[in-house]
Amino acid sequence: MFEIKDLTVKAGDKVIIDSISLKLGKGELHAIMGPNGAGKSTLANAIMGHPNLKVTGSILIDGEEISKLTPDARARKGLFLAFQAPQEIEGVSIFNFMRKATGATEEKGRPSKELLERLVKLKAEADSGIEKVGLPKEILKRDLNVGLSGGEKKRVELLQMIMLKPKVIVLDEIDSGLDIDSLKSVANAITEMNDGTRCFLVITHYKRILEYIKPDFVHVLSKGKIVKTGGHELAHELEQKGYAGIV
Repeated sequence: MFEIKDLTVKAGDKVIIDSISLKLGKGELHAIMGPNGAGKSTLANAIMGHPNLKVTGSILIDGEEISKLTPDARARKGLFLAFQAPQEIEGVSIFNFMRKATGATEEKGRPSKELLERLVKLKAEADSGIEKVGLPKEILKRDLNVGLSGGEKKRVELLQMIMLKPKVIVLDEIDSGLDIDSLKSVANAITEMNDGTRCFLVITHYKRILEYIKPDFVHVLSKGKIVKTGGHELAHELEQKGYAGIV
């Protein structure tokens, strides 16, 4: 379903990711763990198509090469990235952001009745999603991420994930800075979305979130290379021995 082959990523002349390969099947949840500076966030950004990174190798969704596509084109192919530090956008409400992201471009020229029906349906989906991630419905009127706490921003990312229904979901340290209630909301949303039709790549430092969502595979990334792969028990081994003990 999702595959990266011999992926090398450079920032300037520095190699950050050094020829790694991964293959995720439908319904699979893979975790990438590693110390600071291992290249985890760079990998996520490269998969999504960050313009400041030089990438060689292949990135495929359902066998289709997407490595030359722009980030928005990759998103339309079903790729989703939840950022470690979500951006704030003033003047755009969370609901209008979701309206645009879910196909507002298709609204042009449609009869007003169809537009109203779409908005009513979208609002119902947003209300349902908001309830699942544990946020108040009033937050839909707020500017995107402006004035929100770190945990609230992560939950808004989850709302986007629920409403966009992507095929391939990359979560870059979605658990960073979350309290236990927010962590459970994140885990519940991932579990509900994991219906066998999509796959997940969860990037994290710690095994906290992996206590709630047991990965099928855990990959240890160090200095841009995958140095070890195992089942969910590998996360416990890392907790006991530390990265130095594994790498």
